[in-house]
Amino acid sequence: MHPVIPPLHWAARHPVFLGVVHVRPLPGSPRWRGDMPQVLAHALADARAYARGGADALVLENFGDLPFSRGTVGPETVAGLAMVAAAVRGAVKLPIGFNVLRNDPRAGLALAAATGGAFIRVNVHTGVMVTDQGVIEGDAHGTLRERVRLAPDVQILADVHVKHAAPLAPRDIGATARDTVERGLADALIVTGEGTGLTTALSDVESVRQACPGVPLLIGSGVDAGNVADYLRLADGVIVGSSLKFDGRVDEPVDVERVRQLARVIRKVPAAGR
Repeated sequence: MHPVIPPLHWAARHPVFLGVVHVRPLPGSPRWRGDMPQVLAHALADARAYARGGADALVLENFGDLPFSRGTVGPETVAGLAMVAAAVRGAVKLPIGFNVLRNDPRAGLALAAATGGAFIRVNVHTGVMVTDQGVIEGDAHGTLRERVRLAPDVQILADVHVKHAAPLAPRDIGATARDTVERGLADALIVTGEGTGLTTALSDVESVRQACPGVPLLIGSGVDAGNVADYLRLADGVIVGSSLKFDGRVDEPVDVERVRQLARVIRKVPAAGR
């Protein structure tokens, strides 16, 4: 039995700060080196740095498994992520969630159910996106029904025009966001830049906020201590990884001092209270 970990609270005193644990290559991936203890050690070091620095929650994702599957991942990936989640849950007392790349929300829900996860991130929840993995179709229908079966309390954080992708047909990002909430029943929305670590356009954030004024909104790429206050005029939280690594390099460990610096800025911003 896992200890009870509170879910994400959008009405907290300050905006929500989610730190990304970029899990090293897992079994079955091209860069797997056959050393699961080393994978766990890296994940635990990053999770502890986030916890000490003041993050509110952690996103665990199989970032090292390039190139990613377009849809369902293998059982070896789920098994590896479950080991990481169990180790992290034993080391830090923060809510955890899963982003199973590139787009396997059912695996995320299964992991959340088994390990006490609070949320999943879904890169393509509704609509159709052209990605470096090919064409990915959202399956809100299947995901929502699987949530009822496996983990009814798990929140779905859904990307809108996710990074490293483009809509199959041009469409206003605000209209897509509205469909993601009203027809896809997402619990929160994520807006990103064009790629990992790249700046999110404030115009996109403004469009999504205008289209969905009462919906929790997260910034999912390009956030650092210098620009976070600008984003939090419109958003309810941030998902940050790359800028918090040593030298800002995504393949480096998390730097606890960078985490503390960002957390200090975030805590000076009052929660949006939407």
